[in-house]
Amino acid sequence: MSAILDSHPSLPQLPEATITEENGVRFLHLGTSWIQGAMRLDKPDAIALEYVQQMMVWMLFEENPKRIVQLGLGSGALTKFCHRHFPEVPVTAVELNPTVIATCRRDFFLPPNNEHLQVVQMDAMDFITDPKNHNTVDILQVDLYDEFAQGPVFDSPEFYAACANCLTSHGIMTTNIFGTDESYEKNLYGMLMAFDAAAWLPRVDDENMIAIGFKQSPSVDFAILNQRANAIWEQTGLPTRTWISGLQEWMRSTQ
Repeated sequence: MSAILDSHPSLPQLPEATITEENGVRFLHLGTSWIQGAMRLDKPDAIALEYVQQMMVWMLFEENPKRIVQLGLGSGALTKFCHRHFPEVPVTAVELNPTVIATCRRDFFLPPNNEHLQVVQMDAMDFITDPKNHNTVDILQVDLYDEFAQGPVFDSPEFYAACANCLTSHGIMTTNIFGTDESYEKNLYGMLMAFDAAAWLPRVDDENMIAIGFKQSPSVDFAILNQRANAIWEQTGLPTRTWISGLQEWMRSTQ
């Protein structure tokens, strides 16, 4: 979960980013016990948390994205992973809290901005409602939580419609919708309203759930998806076989 708040002068001061370490893993917090991101010290470029790994499920459906955007930096795990494995693809991370950005640079080995990597300090809502960003993003990864982590900071149908507006015709969004049962339902409803198709994976890591929004409903051929899953696993080590079983479970639950 990553912290970002709607910009408004009446909002309280943004929380300070803090870190803890346990069993070779460094964790990012926002002044509370809630984990906003993690990094294995012996594998700083790998994705440590299972739900964050699941945010990469879009790789089963899109092999050659032209632009990747992350809303909410967290510990920088997704941003670093995408920058490493798609080195020629522009990767943008949007984060409101400057102490999160500074902490990721200092303690989580986030590379400096360069030709293909841009970490920008701004409000996620401002980014997705800016017309210049519409129809420009192939992959949108959303993980927006405040320090109390009771549910996504933005969860309205209007928010998800704005996310969909940023995607290209075959764009895909993955998002974490951790929260109460009402929060899951509200976010899934908003996604189903905004996207041509939506799916979700089983809950992991203390009930985090990753949902997938497709701008255009994909053709689901599990023979092809299994081939891609094997290739991704060989290239990255991501546990893609569990993604396949999760999608199959989702399909059975919706029939």
